[in-house]
Order: sequence, then structure tokens, then C-alpha cells
Amino acid sequence: MKFLKTAARNIRRSPYQATAAILIMTLTFLAVSFFAFLVVGSSDIINYFESKPQVTAFFKDSATQSQINALQNQLSSTGKVASIKFVSKQEALKIYQEQNKNDPLLLDLVTADVLPASFEISAVKLDDLGPISDMLQKSPIVSNVIYQKDVVSALDTWTSAIRKIGIGLIALLSLVSIFIMATIIGMKISQKKEDIEIMRLVGATAWYVRLPFIAEGVFYGITGAVIGWALATGTLLWLTPFLASFLKGIPVLPAPPLGLLSLLGLEIVFAVILGIISSFIAVLRYLK
Repeated sequence: MKFLKTAARNIRRSPYQATAAILIMTLTFLAVSFFAFLVVGSSDIINYFESKPQVTAFFKDSATQSQINALQNQLSSTGKVASIKFVSKQEALKIYQEQNKNDPLLLDLVTADVLPASFEISAVKLDDLGPISDMLQKSPIVSNVIYQKDVVSALDTWTSAIRKIGIGLIALLSLVSIFIMATIIGMKISQKKEDIEIMRLVGATAWYVRLPFIAEGVFYGITGAVIGWALATGTLLWLTPFLASFLKGIPVLPAPPLGLLSLLGLEIVFAVILGIISSFIAVLRYLK
């Protein structure tokens, strides 16, 4: 198409302006990519903790199996419990031995009689952890209750804060990108005013004149999106061994290739929209 050739010629003739436009778009989409990684990663971490037993209730040695079964039925009838797993003394010993298999001294000191039986409970909602914990603490056969509401709630708060900050940052960078791109394209239009006047005199339509500049804006957007995504993805892949070691078994990394490619597709769509908006602002302002 002729307008694409014209856009390519305009880009080649002003490499510094093109580089500046691509750079601002790259920074915008670098931030978008990192924000997406943070939100998806923190959401996966929350889902991981929510899928694990969130309340552990340890029974007194005097608790009978019939009392334990009655408590299990009472908990299940509330509708607040997603799952209950009973861990006997023997099972608790096996877990302890697996966790301390490299320390023979600790293995010799502990027997099944020393370890308490317990319930491992997952709640339907985070808000249900409090009532479940209260019910367990009131039970005469329960000696101690541990639940990780604070951990999951803190992660949820952090994720919400990251989401709000990220959206604000992306909105700000997008506005800055639009105005800078509109200014760069506007400068190019100003430099070509004589050529544009000649084109109009020979019968060129308004859209015939505008399309090369709009295509130029879309090119800057897509190029910046691809470079920004590539830089962010490369950084994530480089940091994956360190982050995986830090997360210690939480199945967040490595990031799935399909997810990364889906993010690239979404960013390209967003880049096209930004490119069209910024270039359209420029042509409306300078091509009256």
C-alpha cells in the first residue's frame, strides 16, 4: 500500500525523532510487562496459599476418635470448610521424619507418642478462617490452633496495592507517550506542510494525507511494545533461578510460554490503540 511506503520513508528521513518515539513506547511497555508479571505472580502465590491447609488444629492426647469425628461433622456442617484432613500420630511422625531426615539426632529424640494428631483444614473463603479458628479453640479436645490468615491477607493487600500503583503508573506513562508521540508526529507534519499543500491541490483526500502519519504512529507503538516485552521477558527469564530459589517450591516460575505470548499479543493491541490515538491527535491538530 502506498501510504505504508510513505510512512516508511518518513521514518527513514527522521531517525532521531523515530528513535525518541520508539524509546518512550518501549519504556511504557516495559512497565506494562513488569506490572503484568507482578500481578499474575502475586495472584498465583495467593492461590497457592489458599489451596494449602490454612488452619491446623492439634488435638489433646485424651481426644478419642469418636470426639474427633464429631468435631469433623460439626465443622463440615457449617459450609465454611472446603476440606478437612485428619493427620494421625503415626502420619505426623512420618512427616517429621521426612522433614528432618538429614538430622539423625532429632529423629532419635521423637516418637509418635510425642507428636499430636491434628486436623488440616482449608476454608471456602479467607473470611471463614476466623469463625473456623474460634470454633476449634472452643473445642475441649483441641490443644492448639494455628492458621495463616495474616499471611494470605498480607499477600492480598500487597497484590491490591501493586495493582493500583501499576494501573496509575501505566496510565501516566500512556498519557506521556501519547503527548510525546503526538508532538513528534506533529513536528513531522509541520516540516511537510508544503508537500501536503501540493498534494491537496492535486486532489488528495484528507485520509490519503493522514494515513501515512497514523501508520507511522502504529509502527512506533508496535515496535516499542515488542522491545519492551522482550526486555521484560528476558529479565524475568534471567532472574527465574534466583526467584525460584527465593520462593522455595511455590509453583509460580518458570512462566508459561503461552502466557508470555498472550501478554505480547495484548500489548501489541494496546500499542496499536496508543499509536492511533497519538497520531490522530497530531493530524487533527496540524492538518486542519
